[in-house]
Amino acid sequence: MTTAETAATAEGPEGPEGPAGAQGADRPEGAEGTEGTEGPEGHTAAPVKSAVRTVLLLEHFAARPGLHSLADIQHDLALPKSSLYMLLRTLVNLGWVETDATGTRYGIGVRALLVGSSYIDGDEVVAAARPTLDRLSDDTTETIHLARMDGTSVVYLATRQSQHYLRPFTRVGRRLPVHSTALGKALLATHTDDEVRALLPRRLEAVTQHTITDREQLVEELALVREQGYALDREENTLGLRCFGVAVPYRTPARDAVSCSVPVARLTPGHEQLIKSALFEARDRLSVVTRRM
Repeated sequence: MTTAETAATAEGPEGPEGPAGAQGADRPEGAEGTEGTEGPEGHTAAPVKSAVRTVLLLEHFAARPGLHSLADIQHDLALPKSSLYMLLRTLVNLGWVETDATGTRYGIGVRALLVGSSYIDGDEVVAAARPTLDRLSDDTTETIHLARMDGTSVVYLATRQSQHYLRPFTRVGRRLPVHSTALGKALLATHTDDEVRALLPRRLEAVTQHTITDREQLVEELALVREQGYALDREENTLGLRCFGVAVPYRTPARDAVSCSVPVARLTPGHEQLIKSALFEARDRLSVVTRRM
């Protein structure tokens, strides 16, 4: 569940227009919601319904590329249609949402790219990691990722493409399950077993037939990750692809990790050892450059 979904749930039931209700949409902002965060001078700041809905809508589009009808969006988000339509038209006018020639289908707008780009451009870890990622790419000749843990997912912050013709598809901003990736396992291993159990459900989503779907089996594997210092994805997220990952320990528990992905067809014992050694060296270099972050 995303932050916006959690906040939307906390707003409680609404009026007769729908499951989320629109009756309270025009209330003064300070009167909305029943729960909130600590504001200035100890006052409780209630969630602002229009802001929550805007974030929820943009996250919905980000997770579902392409254009979608108003009816489909309303069905997925359970928001009142009239309020949703006005919100969509406002975001279209501002450039955050785009529509087709008919004006009846909607998708993420180009201005949303500004936020993602500014996050990457302004992140100190990403900037500090660039030389290390470049060197790791040269040393292994394979695809390299720097990713950050976000809830039960990992999000790519930077990538270096493989120098080979046969290589995986990658892009900055891609979000993958934490339990099915070497990046995620490396990060989970920096948490306690109880923290992992609190974060993940007992049954985990099967991304491929090789994905670990039992939480306790995953907890057992995390003990091995802590012992050997790296995590392994055995075609658990993408068939035909094996990944190795290490956490970047500039904070505890770690939030960032680096991985190397290689097609199984190209992975020899010698190449595997080279990748592990290069990852350990990259981790040590990143530990130094991120020490004060």
